[in-house]
Amino acid sequence: MKNSRPLGKLIAIGGNEDKGTYPNPRTKKKYYLNFFELGILKRIVLESGHEDPRIEVITTASMIPEEVARVYISSFTMLNCNNVSVLDIRTREDALRPDYVERIRKADIVLMSGGNQSRLTTIFGATEFLAALRHRYQTTPNFVVAGTSAGAMGMSKTMIKGGSVPDALMKGAVKMGSGLGLIDNVIIDSHFVKRGRFGRLIEAVALHPKLIGIGLGEDTGMLITGGNQLETIGSNMVVIMDGHQLEHSNAAAAQKGEAISVENMLLHVLVQGNLYDVDERRFYPNLKLRQQAAESAIITANQPANEPMPVQ
Repeated sequence: MKNSRPLGKLIAIGGNEDKGTYPNPRTKKKYYLNFFELGILKRIVLESGHEDPRIEVITTASMIPEEVARVYISSFTMLNCNNVSVLDIRTREDALRPDYVERIRKADIVLMSGGNQSRLTTIFGATEFLAALRHRYQTTPNFVVAGTSAGAMGMSKTMIKGGSVPDALMKGAVKMGSGLGLIDNVIIDSHFVKRGRFGRLIEAVALHPKLIGIGLGEDTGMLITGGNQLETIGSNMVVIMDGHQLEHSNAAAAQKGEAISVENMLLHVLVQGNLYDVDERRFYPNLKLRQQAAESAIITANQPANEPMPVQ
């Protein structure tokens, strides 16, 4: 039975322009792997609660898995993590290997690289491997599932598969699909600021207004605890989009290629240390204020109701 609150943690990382996981004909052929995430990787290790955690890197989404694997191993080694292995899963048959499933069950941290998020769902969907990953996340305190770029986008139940930025907010420009289902109340987009994906996430949230949109900037991550508390880590920004109070939207009724109109989409911009509670749909400047609000709510809930005045 699924717990109401997962005991593990998710860390979704926005990605970086020079990671080489998205080919661009306007750039040089050489793939750059500038691992800005070193500071974020340190936070991943810290959140696991282990000095030298057992780390499994999944390179399935990447088109350059060997190179990505080498850089992640090197980066974690710089953090004195020496128990790092790579799950080199490139086909669905690879994902069905019992030894790979067992490695997930023994891991402290699982990190999914960038690339193509649809590969993650195609290869892992409805497998024992994915079931084991979900079970560990739900039931194991401080178990960390991290993902960068495509690895972050694939965490949600409803996933952005792709979409043209120039055509954003024209019906059909955003391609939606099913993700890995680690979290079901959000939609995650990456490379959000530099690639100008605001319109893409607006359309996604307009189509799914009961889900919270998370736009991850480069060099930025979002730590998700309890399945609902978001904390921004890293040097850039995270954009939150909330469609719960939409007054009008033609997103569902518009024909393909027609412009989408949206009224009263709420937007928040979070930087390092800011928090957002998905259940409350509320922004907090820092953890201290979030804790004070939680304590106040507990005190209020425990106060006895006022008794009616006696009749004279």
